[in-house]
Amino acid sequence: MGDSACVGMRDGGHPGEGILPIWRQRGKAGWVQWPRKGHGLGGWREREGWRRVTTSPLSPILDQSVLFFEDLEGVVQTYSPILTYMIALPVVGALSMLLLPASKTKTIRTVAMAFCVATFLLSLAAAGMFNWSAPGGYGETVQLQQKVMWISSLNVHYHVGVDGLSMPLLILTTAITVLACWASFNINKYQRGYYALLLSLLAGMIGVFTSLDLLLFYIFFEVSLFPMYFLIGIWGGPRKEYAAIKFFLYTLAGSIGILIVIMGIYYYTNQAMGKPVFDVIALATNKDIIKLFAAGGVAATFASVAFWLLFAGFAVKVPSVPLHTWLPDAHVEAPTPISMILAAVLLKMGGYGLLRISYPIFPQQAAEFWFYVALVGVVSILYAALVALAQKDFKKLVAYSSVSHMGYVVLGIAVMTPAGVQGAMFQMIAHGISSAMMFFIVGVVYDRAHHRDIPRLGGLWAQMPGYTGWAAVGIFASMGLPGLCGFVGELLVLLGVFHAADPNSLIMQTSGGWALKPIIWFGVLSAATVVFTAAYLLWTMQRVYMGAPKPEYHHFPGLTRSEKGILATLGIAAILFGVLPFLILDRITPAIDSVLALLKNAIV
Repeated sequence: MGDSACVGMRDGGHPGEGILPIWRQRGKAGWVQWPRKGHGLGGWREREGWRRVTTSPLSPILDQSVLFFEDLEGVVQTYSPILTYMIALPVVGALSMLLLPASKTKTIRTVAMAFCVATFLLSLAAAGMFNWSAPGGYGETVQLQQKVMWISSLNVHYHVGVDGLSMPLLILTTAITVLACWASFNINKYQRGYYALLLSLLAGMIGVFTSLDLLLFYIFFEVSLFPMYFLIGIWGGPRKEYAAIKFFLYTLAGSIGILIVIMGIYYYTNQAMGKPVFDVIALATNKDIIKLFAAGGVAATFASVAFWLLFAGFAVKVPSVPLHTWLPDAHVEAPTPISMILAAVLLKMGGYGLLRISYPIFPQQAAEFWFYVALVGVVSILYAALVALAQKDFKKLVAYSSVSHMGYVVLGIAVMTPAGVQGAMFQMIAHGISSAMMFFIVGVVYDRAHHRDIPRLGGLWAQMPGYTGWAAVGIFASMGLPGLCGFVGELLVLLGVFHAADPNSLIMQTSGGWALKPIIWFGVLSAATVVFTAAYLLWTMQRVYMGAPKPEYHHFPGLTRSEKGILATLGIAAILFGVLPFLILDRITPAIDSVLALLKNAIV
């Protein structure tokens, strides 16, 4: 793929001064002004640098067109309605569930799966149109956009788009939802409502990862809360109401803090700019807004408070200690498919929020408070691993393991080094795969034994050797064994922490010499926790699968076709990205570099 481009059209159809956005000129031809190599969107070639561009009227939604332009190396897609289709399709599916007869269980499952698969295929199509190597600064690599005015009085836009941060998480979301829908075929209670809520949840999660307007992001962030509440509260275990309410209250409390920040941004940007600004890219790149929150005074005080309110709101989702206590209860009571989505996708909304919103919009505060954010990450890593050692409930052990592993994400972001942030992003994807696999592994045992008590299990290798083999893959991937996906992310985060001790790192440049000892201790403690992680996972492997077969489990049937398919899909993904990590790293690095360049320019 070639360079990105700025697209426009003159009234007369020729390039020159006074260009108008071509994506508003449906079906017409225009021109592309191509940037020089290595200059992103900042340097323009002479007249011979213009390229012909056309639009095609493929989008009846929001009056937007698919925009494509071609250079010597291929076609780059910048504006497209495909993300809107991805959000709308699950909504249509959810509504269609309500029109189907309740007695047609097979039809309900088939239609729900069809909508999930179609959405996944759309995400693959979007990935195919995405130019992964497009150069440019922060926000300039965002592609497949749609932006139209939504609430003119507030200057709120319907603005969606993806870059290297969001596209991998988008594919992860749709893929895990397909597997969760497949795993839901044994749900026999209120099936229409279940699948309607599952598809609504999918739409909300896609909206979170594609929104580029702050208020729109918040709306989708909240939309994803309600389906999960009902999915736990209706289809969960014996204490489902307690777990659902606890999940709802914790998440809602964090969301209130985010809403307060949005109102503050409305006030200060309206004063400084003459109109409110909610565009996530503009908030991070507009020089006047950056100066406003960095110049001192009341606005700077607000920025500090806002950073912590945002951090708390996203840390609840991650979740980080001490805001994590809702997660074990939610996982224990949630049905297996919902636990898969909760661990693999919903937790990633917290880490993504830090990378997309908190750090780019408030970089000065991110540098000022790095120690406390990193401390939260390290405490989460160590504390949750120690608590997992004491668990006897298989599912609760995996839940605390998730808290520990997501602590690496917070730590990697906090140190603001290339390796650290790359590791955080890779860890989110790898944990999405391994955690979904682990919760499904627990579900397979529970469906047969009807309990999750580790001391009562044992010897399953003899009765279910195929299942034990896939369980070993999931456990070793979660442990971070080299060759599996869990190893790369944690290794990069640890390297990133020690790289932060370099005198040229952002932390050392802004904090001075006092930061050296905390950085080293954070790295040592995080690395030492690997021993505890191996201890509780190997202990679980030995108690559940090894040893003499127990007579009471001789009746256990082997894996069904659907169970084999789900475990094989997740297991192969864990191996693939462990052996070939560049499949992810090469695609996320340009976007991460742009975020770090943005932070450096604002801080140093």
